[in-house]
Amino acid sequence: MLSDFGQVLVFMLVAMAFVGFAFVFARLVGPKYPSKGKFSTYECGEETVGDTWIKFNIRFYVVALIFIIFDVEIVFLFPWAIVFKEMGMLAFLEMVVFLLILIIGFIYVIANGDLHWDKPQPIIPKLERQIFNSGK
Repeated sequence: MLSDFGQVLVFMLVAMAFVGFAFVFARLVGPKYPSKGKFSTYECGEETVGDTWIKFNIRFYVVALIFIIFDVEIVFLFPWAIVFKEMGMLAFLEMVVFLLILIIGFIYVIANGDLHWDKPQPIIPKLERQIFNSGK
């Protein structure tokens, strides 16, 4: 008999072997018809205009990551809500602390302007020097 960890190890090895076999089998049996259309960039069925290797604003990815982080954290509320009555006051206090941490993180994100698509550039005041003539 295998221990619990041994069973997990065997499962992972079988899963990796299955994935490896699928890759090798697809490489051997799959059709190979390289063409210009196959290597072109696909944009929703439209022909691309201009260079396809342009730099995107990193803000799109930052907003997406922030959304995923808060979305996943909110999912933890559902199991807690189901068993809330059975767990008592300690569970309520733990959830209050959890929500306070989320709210502080959300306020931090808003204060940094990370949820704005177009982050405004800081206004840096310029010091203008005035040269005074002494009358000479």
